[in-house]
This record gives sequence, structure tokens and C-alpha cells, in this order.
Amino acid sequence: MSANPSRRDFLRTLTLGSAGLLLAPLSLTPLAAAQAASGGLQSRVVNHIARLRAQGLIGASDRVSWSVYDFTSRQKLVAINEDVPRQAASMIKPFVCQAWFYQASQSKRISYTPEVRKTMERMIRSSCNKSTNRLMTLVSQNAGNRGPGDVERVLKQNAPQIFQDTRIVEQIPAGGRTYRNLASAGDYGRFLEAFWRNQLPYADEMRALLSLSNRDRIVDGVDSMPDNVRVYDKTGSTAMLCGDMGIVVAPGENGGSYPYTFVAIIESPVAVKKYYGWMKQRGNAIRSVSNLVYQDLKDRYQLA
Repeated sequence: MSANPSRRDFLRTLTLGSAGLLLAPLSLTPLAAAQAASGGLQSRVVNHIARLRAQGLIGASDRVSWSVYDFTSRQKLVAINEDVPRQAASMIKPFVCQAWFYQASQSKRISYTPEVRKTMERMIRSSCNKSTNRLMTLVSQNAGNRGPGDVERVLKQNAPQIFQDTRIVEQIPAGGRTYRNLASAGDYGRFLEAFWRNQLPYADEMRALLSLSNRDRIVDGVDSMPDNVRVYDKTGSTAMLCGDMGIVVAPGENGGSYPYTFVAIIESPVAVKKYYGWMKQRGNAIRSVSNLVYQDLKDRYQLA
């Protein structure tokens, strides 16, 4: 996780200079391209990423993916490189939980015991790699005992339309240097939408797990967000990746709730040497875009 961003650093991020050209191409879906042409949120995010690159908060060689889906309007508001597989890092951990939930929902011999629940809590709240490897082993033992790939097979057997770009080929090695497991921003977005709509088994449990208190990059450190904003998320961090995926539930001035998904992935082509500085800058870049998205939706729905 990145260090706490200072208010001065964060405000400097939000007041960067005029827009410039992106130094790496962005792949837009037809819907996203249309939104960009109309000058909507997609266009503002693209321009903001250009400013972040110009300031070095996102590197010239960094690869990025972003996705935002608004449940209220049922519209995809941001879609940037969202179908490109990226390193998953710890963002794969909710997928491992979901694979086990599929198995538990289909077999009476697989029980959701307090021990399993504690294992999942450690995976999400503390991002415990040992607990993640333990659950991956349990999933594999229930699916032929062929190794980590069994987690991917369970997911795709049950929801191939969600986990389209997911590749799970390894447990998390010592030191957390996992670079081979992959997923796309689109996968995370579809997963978040499905469990929020209760379309996945144990959706209530997944909601409870992802709501566990931890340091996130979507709400924490974003000064524009009120204290009563709720977030359901999982971060991912390695020497080659800084990311977060989650659902923000924003309160409206009218007392209503306005949920939306937010997925951000910044990937370096090489392992960075100055890990903590790199992670802090990229984490602040994600917070900066999260602020931009929240401000847009605040204007749309009169959020608190």
C-alpha cells in the first residue's frame, strides 16, 4: 500500500497544468469513443491522465486501464484499455474467494466455516498472501487438484462472460512478487457489477468482505469525498503494478445512494527500483482520477 498522501501533494496533483497528448495510446470501446467525442467524463479522464503523465505521476512507459460504471444511469462512463489483461497482483484475491463460493454453493460437502471466513478476511483486510495460497489450495483440492489453474477453471466454468481475460497460473510467491496472474479492468468491472446485483453466489458475503476497513486508493486521501461515502474494494501492489478496484456508494443530498464502480490499473513494463516512491505517485494519480469521477457524479446527482 502507498503511504498516506499529504494534502499538499494531493492538491498539487489536482491542479496540474493544461492538457497534453498522452504519451502512450489508449484503446477505447465504441461507446467510450462516442462519449469522448461528446466531451463527457471519458474525455475529461483522458485529458487528466495526459496531465498526470506530463507531471511524471504516471510514467511515459506506464500502461494504464480504467473503468467506471454508473449503476443509477446504467451506463459505462469510462472505458480505457479495459479489455487488456494486466498483472492482477492482490486484486486477484476476491476472484479466489468467488471461486470457493461457487464450489460451496454447488456441493453440500463444502461448508462456509468460521475458519474459511477468517481466511478470507485475512486475504482482503490484511492482503495476506499465505491465506490466499491456502484458499487457492482448497479450491484446487475440490476441482481435481491440478494446481492454481483450477481457480481460473472454476471461475470460467461458472461465469465465462465475466472472467474473460482472467489468467490464474501461480500462487503468490515468497515476498509477494507475483507477476503472472492476469485480469483486465473489464473483468473486475463485470465482477463488481454482478455481485452488487446479487447475481453471484454468496454475494452478501463478498460485499461484507470487500467492505472491511483497509487503506484504499479510491476514497482514502480524496478530500472531496465526505466521511459517509462507503467503498467496497481490493487494492493490488507490486514493483510493477499499482491498482484498485471497487464500488463507491455515494450519498445524495436527497438521502438516496448512488453506487458506481471504479477500476484503476497502472502497470510498469519493468520492476521499479524505488518502489515506495513509485507506488506513492501512482496511488496519488489514482486518487486524483477518483476525485474527478466523484466530482462529475456530484454534479449529476447532487451528491453530498
